[in-house]
Amino acid sequence: MTWPDLLLVGLAGVWAGFINTVVGSGTLITFPVLLALGVPPVVANVSNTIGLAPGSFAGAWAMRPELAGQRARILRLGPLSLVGGVAGAILLLVLPASAFAAIVPVLIGIGCLLVLLQPALSRRVAARRERAGVPVAGPPGGPLWLGAGVLGTGVYGGYFGAAQGVLLLGLLGIGLDEPLPRINALKNVLAMLVNGVAGIVFILVSDVDWPVAIAIGIGAVLGAQLGAKVGRRLPPTVYRVVIVAVGVAAIVNLLR
Repeated sequence: MTWPDLLLVGLAGVWAGFINTVVGSGTLITFPVLLALGVPPVVANVSNTIGLAPGSFAGAWAMRPELAGQRARILRLGPLSLVGGVAGAILLLVLPASAFAAIVPVLIGIGCLLVLLQPALSRRVAARRERAGVPVAGPPGGPLWLGAGVLGTGVYGGYFGAAQGVLLLGLLGIGLDEPLPRINALKNVLAMLVNGVAGIVFILVSDVDWPVAIAIGIGAVLGAQLGAKVGRRLPPTVYRVVIVAVGVAAIVNLLR
């Protein structure tokens, strides 16, 4: 790969890091670029996951003020993301590439729908808890179904990862009584864990295009810093519009 190619990959990494920190779906930017430059699909997916992992960490670190008071949630949900990420990475290495092709657009669509319906559903859940005498905020890690959803999203994220942030935002928005910026910060931590552990699996047992991974990594870190500044300033309604717009774009991209 030539230096101009690597520069293009790095710029794609900047945009992917930005989008991942604000919403999620950065893979839909970098992965097509790698395919267009002739990188084989599995190697592109592996190298892309490794490259985006530093950006995920940078995004989570930049939004640490929004993580205040969420340590218990991270300790309860984080291990589920780790297990899911390992499982997804293994599935990528042993299953045909077409295995998840049909379900991915459906999952992203469900995530967008959850984000749109989140305010009404959250009010309904809170009212039901109040009638039952349960604290509105619920347990620190959310209800049991949320843990199952985080685990499943981790599997998907380790396998491919496009729009796993949209799915996480939808699930966390329904299961937790928190404003979107705090939910987004938690999403960044969980996505970081998935990308990080999947990347470790790929480094150990798969072929990696290291120049590509490094170029994406550098770009993603820079983009994540910008994304954190923009993300915490977006009003909730704008946040939802951005999330759904990215999710719809992801579905259109995947159905081509």
